[in-house]
Amino acid sequence: MLNFCLFGAGRIGAIHAANVAAHAHANLRYVVDLFAESAQTLADKYDAQVTTVTQALADPEIHAVIIASPTDTHADLIEKAAAAGKAIFCEKPIDLSADRTRACLEYVEKAGVLCLVGFNRRYDPNFSAVKAQIDSEAIGKLEMVTITSRDPSPPPAQYVRSSGGLFRDMMIHDLDMARWLLGEEPVEVFATASCLIDPEIGANGDVDSALVTLKTASGKLCQISNSRRAAYGYDQRVEVLGSKGMAQAENQRESTLVVTNASGAIAAKPQHFFLERYAAAYQRELENFIQSVQGKEQPLANQHDGLMALVLADAAYESASSGRVITL
Repeated sequence: MLNFCLFGAGRIGAIHAANVAAHAHANLRYVVDLFAESAQTLADKYDAQVTTVTQALADPEIHAVIIASPTDTHADLIEKAAAAGKAIFCEKPIDLSADRTRACLEYVEKAGVLCLVGFNRRYDPNFSAVKAQIDSEAIGKLEMVTITSRDPSPPPAQYVRSSGGLFRDMMIHDLDMARWLLGEEPVEVFATASCLIDPEIGANGDVDSALVTLKTASGKLCQISNSRRAAYGYDQRVEVLGSKGMAQAENQRESTLVVTNASGAIAAKPQHFFLERYAAAYQRELENFIQSVQGKEQPLANQHDGLMALVLADAAYESASSGRVITL
C-alpha cells in the first residue's frame, strides 16, 4: 500500500484524489492546499488529513507525492519532495522557465528519486494504440504526424496572465505527443499564431490560435493545430502517415448514437472537455506511477520529457514572435 500526499485541491487535484482512493494499492493520507476550505472538503471526502508541506514530507510513512498545485509552486515542491526521498508525480509543466526546470532536474537526479511528469495523453488508450501501430511498423516507416487539439471555449483572462501562454500551457501537451510519436527529437520549429477568438487574450499578451510545424533530423514532419475555441466540443485527434499506410485516433463522442434519415446522418458531439475525454488516461497514468514506484515499470513521461516539451514550447513562442524557423 502506497501512502500519498496530494499538493493542490483544485480541479486536477480532485481527479487524482479520486483515482488514488479507487486504487487497491494506494491510500490518500494528506491533502495540502493554501485554500483551507478546498483542502478540507477534499480530505473529508477521502478520509485524509489536511496538513502542511513540512509535516507531510517529514512523515516517513508517506511514500509518494502528487503535485497538482499552481505551476509556480511545482519546482520548489519537487525539490522539497526529492530531499525527503519521496517519489514524485508532478503535473506539467515543471516550471515556465527552462533554466529553472534544468536546475530542478539536477536536484531530482542527485537525489535519485523517481519523477513522473503528467503528460496524460501518452496514457490515452486511443493514442497508445496509434503509438503501437508506429512501433510495430504496421504502417511502415513513419513520415508525418498531425495533431489537432482545440478547447471548447477560451479560458478567462486572469488564467491567461499566469498560464505562460498558449504554447507553454496548452500546446505543451501536443509538443510532448509529437516527440513521443515521432520517436526522435525535432530540430526545427516553425510557428505562426493569431488572436482570433477573444481580444482579452491578446490584450494579456497571448494568442488563442496557433499552427506549429516540427521537423526531425531524419526529415519526419509534424503539424500541430491549436485553438482555444471549438463550438462543437473538445477536439482531440491524431493522424500518423507511414510508408505503408495511416493510423488515426478520432474524437471520443458523448454517445455512439447515430441517427440516419432522408436528411443525412446526425451523430453526438465530441466529449465536452478534458475531465471526460481523458478520464481513462488519468487512471492509467496513476497505475504507471504506482508500478514505477514498485520497480515494475518505468514512467512513460519523466522529468527529461518535461524539460524537452518546454524547450519546444519556448522555440514555438520565439518562432511565432520572430517569423523565423528556430533551429534546436
